[in-house]
Amino acid sequence: MSQAVNLNRFRKAKARAEKKAQAEENAVRFGRTKAEKAKARAEADRAARDHDGHKREP
Repeated sequence: MSQAVNLNRFRKAKARAEKKAQAEENAVRFGRTKAEKAKARAEADRAARDHDGHKREP
């Protein structure tokens, strides 16, 4: 005779697996490390500072 299966547990496990797969896909698509974000922010700040430094006085 076969084992009884708890359908709620099965349904919830399936939903968890789908959410995890979606999260991993989003991490690959949109994710950047903290170091990458800091580096981009620093480069943008430096570029803005350089640009402002080359402005002429009216």
